[in-house]
Amino acid sequence: MYNKVMKKLIVSEKYDGKKLNRFLQDSIPNLSTNLLYKTLRKKDIKINGKRVNDNVLVFLNDEVLVYISDELLENNIDLNIVYEDDNILVLNKPANLEVTGENSLTSIVHEKYSSSVFKPMPCHRLDRNTTGLVLFAKTENALNILLEKFKKHEIGKHYLAYVYGIPKEDSKRLEAYLFKDNKKSMVYISDEFKKGYQKIITTYKVIEKRKDNTCVLDVEIETGKTHQIRAHLAHIGLPIIGDR
Repeated sequence: MYNKVMKKLIVSEKYDGKKLNRFLQDSIPNLSTNLLYKTLRKKDIKINGKRVNDNVLVFLNDEVLVYISDELLENNIDLNIVYEDDNILVLNKPANLEVTGENSLTSIVHEKYSSSVFKPMPCHRLDRNTTGLVLFAKTENALNILLEKFKKHEIGKHYLAYVYGIPKEDSKRLEAYLFKDNKKSMVYISDEFKKGYQKIITTYKVIEKRKDNTCVLDVEIETGKTHQIRAHLAHIGLPIIGDR
């Protein structure tokens, strides 16, 4: 039995007009999606004194009260080490965890390797909700070498994407242009160049077709723009399943 503790939060301008889940998951360390929606179902969240049970919008200066136990938020994540030697550390990152920042994969690594002279540092990132391998360097020299190799595309990164639809071509190299609207936290894709848009290159290969008109793609990106894979695939009619 857990004792619930009230957490009082005030919505800042950054989250004005944004979804409640985004505000809470950025504000409360280790709040998983499952725990958030469980808390909503129990009506243990109030906005301006009114209980809510849906992922509503929040606005500037809204008072959000969350009744949740700190014990449920404790960071009990065990590092899933796939490979390790004197120079590198390869971890399988779980979903609902940032690679960097407070209460992130990196902060957990630093805590586990607190006695090390050089705290392992990530050489690249994955989105919060993306699972997959993250490469850490365990020495400053290894970090410099690996960052240079990523910059020169000498290390390949493959992404598995489960999408709606099945493309006519089993593999294709796609070129388009992406615009990032920082105010709306949105990106837009165009097949033709427009002012403010940047070129993106995405390659996919079908590795599994399913009877329910879905498939699994092996995706590589030659350019690493924000939301590139999700936006580019949606643009060609292959949206990633579960991506809101």
